[in-house]
Amino acid sequence: MVSEGFSRPTLNRRGFLGAALAAGVVLVAESAPTTAHAAAGDVTLTAGGISLLAGAGGRLAIRDAGGVTRSAGSKFQVKDSVTGIHVSTGGTPTLSALPDGKPAIRMDYTFDAAAGPTGVTGWFSVGTSHAVLEWHVTGADTLVPDGFLFSRAIQAPTAPDDYVAITEWVRDTGGGIPYETTLGVAHTSAWGTTLHGLFLLERSRQAWTNATWVHAPGTADPAGGWTSRADFFFSETRPSATATIGRGGELGLELTTNRDFNLYESAGEQMAITALVANGGAARTVGLELWVRGFDGALLAETTTTGSVAAAATWQHTFTLTAPAGGIALAEVVVRSGDDEAFARTNLAVLPSYDYQAGADSMFAVANYPWLRRPSDDAVLDLWQKAGISLVRIAYDGGPGLPPAAFDARGMRHNIELQPSLDVTDAEAATWAADKLAVAVGAGAGYFEVGNELNRPFNTGDAAQAYLDKALRPVFDRRAVTGDTIKLMNNGLAGMDKPWVEKFIAAGGWDLIDAFAYHPGRGNFTPDHIPPGDDWSAGGNGAYWNFYGGLRQLKALMAEHGEKEIWLTEAYAPTKPNSWWHDTYRHAAENVLLTLALAKAEGIRAVCWYQFHDSVLGMPQVADPDNAEYHYGLMNRDLSPKPSLLAYATAARTLDRATFRGRLTFADPLTFGLWFDTPDGPAVVLWHRADGYLLNTAGQRTDWHFPAPEVWTDPWPTKTEVVVAATTAVQEVDAVGQVRRIPVTGGKATLTLDGAPRIYHGLAPRTDGQGHHTLSRSSRSRRPGEPRSGGHR
Repeated sequence: MVSEGFSRPTLNRRGFLGAALAAGVVLVAESAPTTAHAAAGDVTLTAGGISLLAGAGGRLAIRDAGGVTRSAGSKFQVKDSVTGIHVSTGGTPTLSALPDGKPAIRMDYTFDAAAGPTGVTGWFSVGTSHAVLEWHVTGADTLVPDGFLFSRAIQAPTAPDDYVAITEWVRDTGGGIPYETTLGVAHTSAWGTTLHGLFLLERSRQAWTNATWVHAPGTADPAGGWTSRADFFFSETRPSATATIGRGGELGLELTTNRDFNLYESAGEQMAITALVANGGAARTVGLELWVRGFDGALLAETTTTGSVAAAATWQHTFTLTAPAGGIALAEVVVRSGDDEAFARTNLAVLPSYDYQAGADSMFAVANYPWLRRPSDDAVLDLWQKAGISLVRIAYDGGPGLPPAAFDARGMRHNIELQPSLDVTDAEAATWAADKLAVAVGAGAGYFEVGNELNRPFNTGDAAQAYLDKALRPVFDRRAVTGDTIKLMNNGLAGMDKPWVEKFIAAGGWDLIDAFAYHPGRGNFTPDHIPPGDDWSAGGNGAYWNFYGGLRQLKALMAEHGEKEIWLTEAYAPTKPNSWWHDTYRHAAENVLLTLALAKAEGIRAVCWYQFHDSVLGMPQVADPDNAEYHYGLMNRDLSPKPSLLAYATAARTLDRATFRGRLTFADPLTFGLWFDTPDGPAVVLWHRADGYLLNTAGQRTDWHFPAPEVWTDPWPTKTEVVVAATTAVQEVDAVGQVRRIPVTGGKATLTLDGAPRIYHGLAPRTDGQGHHTLSRSSRSRRPGEPRSGGHR
């Protein structure tokens, strides 16, 4: 992956949930009186709709309005970097009070001697349908606050618990596009169709939470030690609305639609966008505004309405729209009342079904297992196959994501990647090789990628020998013993690391692999950019991180040392917002299409796209504008499509059974084209580089910040007209699949090209007597404001 340290100040109109929690302003309505009772070692607190019962041993039960226990726990867990994990052994509750005089339960936990000076005191209070749970932790400096957890067991739920990120859209004060931040995360439960409950925390990892424990990281307490906090709510609405109401005083907004992934099968279908408005303050009248734009900026819909929302309550309104003929629709809804405002965005698109035919010959793949399995496993796999994905890089029983059988049932191929350690003895390496080869073979993997990005430090080759000795050669030798036919790949290199490959070849590694794997990282360069010279810096924003230059380097090495299948086991177009090093949403779609077209032209065996959804493993859908790793998906956090998804599908459909015929030659050296033959006739990809190969160079860049234009803004100022030979009506297809017809007169068509790759059907490429593939001999550039000839664009 591209290493970079860009970060932004976190900007939103409320501040994070933690600020509200620390200030004690979390509430769901006007607080009901709290009653307290202590007897026979038990302590009870009761408010409207909720009660807490604390007992000896550390027991804490959360009960609903009818006195039914819905959650019960008794332990707190800490982690020490030296002495390890420690779990409380008991606890004693007493009736006490908070500094403001509000009744509270104090729980003094006990630990065994191994925990040393660790001390944990719980403070629990209640309000209307709301419990505040805090744990104050003291102890050695070696305590790890990110390792704190509390126990709870949900009693008789009617649906599996869930992990839900609470997010908010904000406008970037530095300019550029809006983005989401996370206000907190909720661990949710349900009892029947109306009663819901959730533990709301500022931060919490899903991967460290299970049926027994909730991850509750501590924050430094000014008075010393650390504090973990969770707010529990009973509610009848969605988690996002519950959090808004609980925070108090502000409006919140969440958008949903009437289709999984906001994807529709055909033009003309009814699209429904439902806006759920949450009101954390007094009753008020609100205005609701919707606009929807196409990829070209056309206003597809614009409407307003008003409604009334009660205090500490919700109101929803559904907008109905008509699905467009193609491309993507970008929607924003704003809710206003006086000076208070909230907004949210989502994308909707038309993506018809498609009958792919390439089968095992397809190069279209995804780089990691489907760990974000929403709304269901079948829905995710349905979408993968609709987009053209035919292979998954990693699948094995007991591993993350889906098991191999799920892909087998769909006729989808699957490989495996497993990570070794290079800091082991020869015997340990041999044991790892034997164990993991058995896992790979047992999974039915076609290829075993032995490791991931083990070429650090980049562009030096220093790690090549250790990789051969401790990872690849032991697996190769073990395969010779077992006779297994699984194919082997080297670890997928981060970037096309020429010094590593040269040392790998010199040490005999080339003969040990059946396929070569690498990850063509790319910064703010177009995919076809080849940096000049050979001194490519591998720093966080160095020229080393390019797509096509590295691929040509690899091809040159193979011409000298022998051909291997080339697998791009991670390829990407990350969209970190308002960052000059990363793609804008529009550039990402264009770069997805061009990356895949170039890969097909170069005979790449498979391109595994990294990754399918925006998110990071362990904290799914937790919006993180600063983390580049979070923004690599083809899909947005809310499961709606990025333009990149449509670009991937457009490439997969065009190139499914395509054969590359050659590069097209033009009199203008800045005009580029790829010629493919398909069962439906020639498909030609064309683009023009009058505006260069560097992206995100306009505007006021400050440090890493780049005020990215909205996705519908055309970023290419220079338009170049090219007259080409054509025999029938010409169809132009852009990156998101929008189709435009171009008239043909006298066997010629006039195309308008710029830096965005487009696909053309109906052209008549030919090969001349010198073996050059051609379309036309004339082109001219038109600067902004110059009249267009022919009026085509």
